[in-house]
Amino acid sequence: MDIGIIGSGNIGATAARLFAEAGHEVAVSNSRGPETLEGLVAAIGPRARVSTVEEAADFGEVVLVAIPFFAYEALPTDLLAGKTVADAMNYYPGRDGEMDLDGLGSSELLARHLPDARIVKAFNTMYYETLGAGGRPDAPPGERLVLFVAGDDADAKVVVSGLIEEIGFTPVDVGALEDGRKQQPGSPIYNVPMNEAQAREELAETG
Repeated sequence: MDIGIIGSGNIGATAARLFAEAGHEVAVSNSRGPETLEGLVAAIGPRARVSTVEEAADFGEVVLVAIPFFAYEALPTDLLAGKTVADAMNYYPGRDGEMDLDGLGSSELLARHLPDARIVKAFNTMYYETLGAGGRPDAPPGERLVLFVAGDDADAKVVVSGLIEEIGFTPVDVGALEDGRKQQPGSPIYNVPMNEAQAREELAETG
């Protein structure tokens, strides 16, 4: 599968490496330009290439977005139309500034900006070092750490969940995109490593 990566920080770079190791082609981009990515791409290996944001958006069947949330409106609406977009962004007021989310979760606000994309909130709840080292592709699903997904498009969730399984984690479906608020910073499941049984118990308790 061709995967575009928009954002080359901790999560974007880690996910790019994991996807490439799982056999996918990845195009990595950031706001600073392709020339800043040559070292990262060389370290990932031949399945990775440098790109502009626009090229990554156009390249990917799936596009992982992992940029500071305050910059979400810079994402190319036209190029992401019809794409499965894995939203790994989090809203941190201390970093992003005070933003009016209009009562929505951050992924719902992203969906408003990208009305023709298929948004799946995923890869946003786990610390990048755990993401990078915690995958266990050979372990039974019940023994793996979980990554949560939320979205309104069932097929898109299946695709993203498949990627999560390939890199050694177990996907747990939180529900619709509005339910993705349960994955946001400060929630009981945010940045707490847990297996599937623990995750489902926590979700049942939080409603």
